[in-house]
Amino acid sequence: MQIIRDHQFIAPENRGASAAIGNFDGVHLGHQSVIDMARQAAPAAPLAVLTFEPHPRAYFAPDAAPFRLMSPEARATRLGKLGVDRIYELQFNAAMAALGAEEFVRRVIVDGLGLCHVVVGADFRFGNGREGDAETLQRLGRELGFGVTVAPLLQGSEHTVSSTAIRTALSDGRPRDAASMLGHWHRIEGPVIGGEQRGRELGFPTANMSIDGLHPPAFGVYAVLVDVLDGPHAGSYHGAASMGVRPMFGENRPNLETFLFDFSGDLYGATLSVGLVEHLRPEARFDGLDALIAQMDADCARARDILAAL
Repeated sequence: MQIIRDHQFIAPENRGASAAIGNFDGVHLGHQSVIDMARQAAPAAPLAVLTFEPHPRAYFAPDAAPFRLMSPEARATRLGKLGVDRIYELQFNAAMAALGAEEFVRRVIVDGLGLCHVVVGADFRFGNGREGDAETLQRLGRELGFGVTVAPLLQGSEHTVSSTAIRTALSDGRPRDAASMLGHWHRIEGPVIGGEQRGRELGFPTANMSIDGLHPPAFGVYAVLVDVLDGPHAGSYHGAASMGVRPMFGENRPNLETFLFDFSGDLYGATLSVGLVEHLRPEARFDGLDALIAQMDADCARARDILAAL
């Protein structure tokens, strides 16, 4: 899979794809439906996703609370699993934000990327001031010679599948409900970073990961599925993870600490993908380390049972 970040200086062989357009935060079932439509619309063309970095919401409100479900790297991993050939990950800056709807179509979709077909959701808006919508895109497609498909919003069992609904489920400690909308376990992906090694001292060595810039799921302990994506220990594991600020040890920056069952080895610098399966309990402060260790033993036993039943 290729990641292309410039629409102005693009090799001829990287033009002509059929592309789904959007932010694809979480790559949920609605996003997957849009991507499938792009595949079906032009089966002979390369399959692409057209998206932006930073996320336009972050560009316009840089001081807002973190909202993203996944990093660009995690998004690329998930899109690759769906068979996407190219990600046009274009820089969202002042120049991009200033483009009107028709300018965007002419400069980016037609002159830049030469897309043969595009697929967008029914709620798609684009151009300066969000002036363009799906109907605008269809009209411009007819005028400028590329196909346009508008995908209806996907309904789940109760609600429209959306990144907002997934964030709510995660905030409420309902990762299985989030997974039902995502079509996969919600995963946090990133490198293992140095910690204070308290887990090792307690008999539970953990792989520490930053959640900076991501929407924080409910703090607490989770049963997790772990993929080590590179290095000598690459593979899939079961585990238990703590999400939060570690209240037993003062005020700390939120992070994710994962204990891999039946594992021995050094994971520093490796990239992990940690899938949240079940929220076992909230964070808590205990009356001493013995009580904490006893609870961690109980958490791990419960997580083993849950994951064994998957």
